[in-house]
Amino acid sequence: MSYVSNSKKYLTMKYNKCGSSGLKLSAISLGLWQNFGYSDSFENSRDLIHKAFDLGITHFDLANNYGPPAGSAEENFGRILKQDLSGYRDELVISTKAGYTMWPGPYGDWGSKKYLVSSLDQSLKRTGLDYVDIFYHHRPDPNTPLEETMSALDLIVKQGKALYVGLSNYKPAETQKASAILKKLGTPCLIHQPSYSMFNRWIEDGLQDVLEEEGIGCIAFKPLHQGLLTTKYLNGIPKDSRAAGKSVFLHSEDITKVQLEKVAKLNVLAMERSQTLPQLALAWVLRGDRVTSALIGASKVSQIEDNVGALNNLDFSSDELERIEQILASK
Repeated sequence: MSYVSNSKKYLTMKYNKCGSSGLKLSAISLGLWQNFGYSDSFENSRDLIHKAFDLGITHFDLANNYGPPAGSAEENFGRILKQDLSGYRDELVISTKAGYTMWPGPYGDWGSKKYLVSSLDQSLKRTGLDYVDIFYHHRPDPNTPLEETMSALDLIVKQGKALYVGLSNYKPAETQKASAILKKLGTPCLIHQPSYSMFNRWIEDGLQDVLEEEGIGCIAFKPLHQGLLTTKYLNGIPKDSRAAGKSVFLHSEDITKVQLEKVAKLNVLAMERSQTLPQLALAWVLRGDRVTSALIGASKVSQIEDNVGALNNLDFSSDELERIEQILASK
């Protein structure tokens, strides 16, 4: 049976203007960092993408190295796009990135023009796309002049291979300098993708101010701190969880008693707000309109449904915000 999307999907999703551009992003976006590679169930990946789009999520976030193995998330997404979503291409915002190791030798990593142009060409082949909507430089390169990296992003837009460009993992001063170069070239930076959650608040120390000054949108990855801001770990570490060995980015020793005590207190507040803990954490990230979109990951359809439910209650009282600050500051 051919896939037909939910005709009412745009009625309930919230769409936010991205920086000073004319582009709007769904307040919840789906990241394909994990659970979309060859080692995962293709049918489950397909169900996740269908559910996301049916709920009004229009932004799907990729990178050249997503999998595993690297490149396989783009290939699987390309298959799903061709089979099910080709007729909806103009309703989607599809992004990819380059900046981490992809192939051996001196041209398969970091931020040279050689690497970025070659990597995007490979990404377009894997996804079957003529262009991506957003192309990011995935991380700063200390050994390549910033002017070269930014000129590569400018070239990619002028070649028609991307509509917009963005940065990821850049610090405030780096972001400001990169933005100035891109503006001078005539290809302004659309968006910055930093990690941000209740347990990781580094962007509040300058980066958010730079983004507002420069007219750059913000999409937060790891808003649930890789599942720690859920109730998943309150009663031990599940065997199928990231902390049990499914991820090299989260280990059992990363989950401390102090963190779990904070999670338990935050969960009580979430229940008082008639929310789940993930919904509370996502609503908090989106508070104050300083974050354009929260980038979620998912391994189950129910997780996407729950996360999108955060949009039903995005308002916080001053007392609730103060209570959250007290919980996060506790030791």
